[in-house]
Amino acid sequence: MADRQNQKRRMRSAARMYAVQALFQMESSGQSVDRVMREFETHRFGAVYDEIEWEEGDVDTFRALMERAVDEQAQIDQMTHRALVAKWPIARIDPTLRALFRAAGAELLANATPPKVVIVEFVEIAKAFYPDGKEPKFVNAVLDHMAREARPEAF
Repeated sequence: MADRQNQKRRMRSAARMYAVQALFQMESSGQSVDRVMREFETHRFGAVYDEIEWEEGDVDTFRALMERAVDEQAQIDQMTHRALVAKWPIARIDPTLRALFRAAGAELLANATPPKVVIVEFVEIAKAFYPDGKEPKFVNAVLDHMAREARPEAF
């Protein structure tokens, strides 16, 4: 039972990572959400690159994050903007961070996962993209602000 729960947790974590990558790809390539989701589900989930096997992602989590991030992008971007320092509007931040904030914002708005879990999960993703940088601390601060706005009852 515990193994099954751990596998499900790893698959949800992988789906979050894939959602950040897919949102980045959508923004940089101009592809539709449906096309990018199909590509990731068909070619990325569980793929092997350079002898490294990628985790199988939870398709339901991935689709929910992608669809909500696209449908609620204006609201998520406004929440992110309010969490950023005045000198750093969302358009000026790194596109990878923008994708991360959109995926995390989508999960916060879904109201199904505790905010602290969402923050920890996406800070871990930031560490994967920026292993030596200050970005994970920045992500933690921005997501904490976003979570308090999206789900004040949880704090």
